[in-house]
Amino acid sequence: MFRHKLKFIPVLLIIISCLITSCSSQDKKDASDFFLKGNTAFTQNNYAEAVRLYDEAIAKNAEFSDAYLNKGISLMKLNRPEDAYEVLSEAIRIDPTFVQAILARAEVALVLGDLTAAEAGLKEIQKKYQDSTRYYLIHGDLMVERGQNSIALADYDKALQLSPTNTEAWVNRGALYYNQHQFGLARNDFSEAVKLDPYRAEAINNLGLIATKERNWTQALAYFDRVLGRNPSNALALNNKAFVLLENRKAAEARELIERSLELLPENGYALRNLGLYYMQTGSTEKAIQCYEKAIELAQPVENLYGYTGQAYLKNSQKQQACAVWSKGKLLSDSLAIINYQSECL
Repeated sequence: MFRHKLKFIPVLLIIISCLITSCSSQDKKDASDFFLKGNTAFTQNNYAEAVRLYDEAIAKNAEFSDAYLNKGISLMKLNRPEDAYEVLSEAIRIDPTFVQAILARAEVALVLGDLTAAEAGLKEIQKKYQDSTRYYLIHGDLMVERGQNSIALADYDKALQLSPTNTEAWVNRGALYYNQHQFGLARNDFSEAVKLDPYRAEAINNLGLIATKERNWTQALAYFDRVLGRNPSNALALNNKAFVLLENRKAAEARELIERSLELLPENGYALRNLGLYYMQTGSTEKAIQCYEKAIELAQPVENLYGYTGQAYLKNSQKQQACAVWSKGKLLSDSLAIINYQSECL
C-alpha cells in the first residue's frame, strides 16, 4: 500500500566544550551565552530561533564546532538538509575527530540520497560507536536503501538490544517488516512503539496502513483520525485517510484531503496517485493520466502506480501506451502492472 521512510535526526545538544572560566576572551564568553540560548530555543522546538542564536555564537567564535553541529541539526529540523550538510561539514573541518558531527552528517547524507557519503562517514566512526543505538539505526537505514534487508534487520535488532525503549528502532524495524509483507511482525513493532509513546504518529499511521491492507476500513480510519486529531496537518495521514475514503467510494471527501496533503507536501507521489484515482472514479480519465504521469516523474516508490496508470490509458483507448507502462511496472515489481500486462498484453 504505502511505503514510509522513517528517518529522524537525533537531538545532539552538545554542552559547551570549553568552560567559560577557561576561555580568555569576552567573545568566547558571549559565544557560550548565545550557544546556551540556542539550546534552550531548540528544546522548545523553536528551530529558526535556535539557528539565529547559533549564528550569533559562531559570529563571536568562528571555530565553535559545537555551535555548527547544533545549527546543522536545527536546519534538519527545518527540512533544510543541503544547508545542514554544509554546516556539519564545517564543524568537521574545524575538528576532524568530532564524531558526533560525523554521525549527524552521515544521516543527513542518507536523507539527501548520497549513500556513498553516508557509508563513508559511518565507516569512519564505526569502532567508536560499537555500542551506539543511533549508529545502528542509521546503518540500518543505509542498508535498507542498499537493499540489504538482512543486514538492516540485524542492525535494528542490535539497536533494540542496546536500547529496548527506543521508539524509533521499533518503528524502523516495523517499517522493514511491512515492506517485506510481514504484517504481523510489523504490527507488533508499531504497537510496541505506541506503548512506549502513545503519540508516536509514524507508528499509529503505519498501524493504519496495515488495517488498510487488511481492508479493515473502520480501524484504519480510527488510526488516521487519531493522528489527525493531534496534528491536522499531517500530510501522510491526510493522504492515507483519503485512500480509505476512495476505497469506500467517498470521492468528494477524499479529494479535499488529497488537496490538503499536496499543499503540505507537493512532491508526494502517493497523493498524486490518489488524486489520479479520484479522477478515475469521477470519469476524468485524461486528468487521471496527468496525475499518474506526474507521480511517475517523481521517481518515488509508489505501490501499484504503474498498474493504475496503465489502466487509465487502457480506459482512454490507448492500449499501446498501457502495455508500455505496465511493461515498465513489471521491471519495478509493480504487482498490479504485472497482472494487467499478463491479461491484456500477451
